[in-house]
Amino acid sequence: MKTEDVVDRIGNRFAAVVVAARRARQINSYFHQLGAGYGEFVPPQVHSLSRKPLTIAMEEIAEAKVTFENPED
Repeated sequence: MKTEDVVDRIGNRFAAVVVAARRARQINSYFHQLGAGYGEFVPPQVHSLSRKPLTIAMEEIAEAKVTFENPED
């Protein structure tokens, strides 16, 4: 997975950063709420060797597991 794959999938660098950061926050929240049993956040959608939420989020985007809706369309 390369950063260029993420940028190509989203369309521009700024949007790629925003989407990856939002998804990374969701993944981080998922890991923190595991013991509490809430179940309100979506688990990671890819199998990753990394434990870093941002890396997992970028892998999800590169594999088209995360959708992005452009508000300008």
